[in-house]
Amino acid sequence: MTLDAPVRLGVQLQPQHATYPQIRDAVLRMEDLGVDIVFNWDHFFPLSGDRDGLHFEAWTMLGAWAEQTERVEFGTLVNCNSYRNADLQADMARTLDHISAKGGGAGRFIFGTGSGWFERDYDEYGYEFGTVGSRLNDLADALPRVRARWAKLNPAPTRDIPIMIGGKGEQKTLRIVAEHADIWHSFVPPAEIAHKLDVLRGWGERVGRDVSQITISNELARHRLDDDHADALHDAGVRLFTLGISGPAYDDAPVKHWLEWRDRKNG
Repeated sequence: MTLDAPVRLGVQLQPQHATYPQIRDAVLRMEDLGVDIVFNWDHFFPLSGDRDGLHFEAWTMLGAWAEQTERVEFGTLVNCNSYRNADLQADMARTLDHISAKGGGAGRFIFGTGSGWFERDYDEYGYEFGTVGSRLNDLADALPRVRARWAKLNPAPTRDIPIMIGGKGEQKTLRIVAEHADIWHSFVPPAEIAHKLDVLRGWGERVGRDVSQITISNELARHRLDDDHADALHDAGVRLFTLGISGPAYDDAPVKHWLEWRDRKNG
């Protein structure tokens, strides 16, 4: 994969247990600190702590991020394909791309997406939960529609919007990654990455796509600063590292640690 690519750090500002001014301030801090990408997540309720605590919707928030930031890339880690029509997702993504283009440059939106999994979201907002397989089939059907809509929109996106796909399943997810992804994100431990990449290369051969330029993304330890684990992920080919932090405080300390580690890796 893209072993010569620089190491990048993405911070997921989980939009839970915080007021929006606290989230807004955290976005600005992340950009000022030098984070490469700022993510949120696409859920309707907190995933930890008080399950009925403060929470905000993802895509509306991204419009504000697109306007308030100047340099950092941004997106969802990851969008739930089930919640919005595929053509609408494409148009929303294109609009965020244009909002975030500053000074005549290209946009900064990353289209992170996945098939969905949090059943409470589906139940309370009236979506059909289906099965793991049906949701993955829906994702596979949606992505060609997203690309087709991007080709039709006026104005067109400012750049080829990067597609980031999350998941690790070998029969369906990695095939979708091979067909569509610029970035593959997972929580796979270092010892399993080589096998997953072999599977991904196999799917690339079947669908007729060179997958060697797909960026490999993985999650850093959430509750410990484990450089050895991060080093092992790097040795296995990971070049985008993500770190999730929750409100209300959005602690900068682990972010600063991993930024220093990133800079050492990049020399």
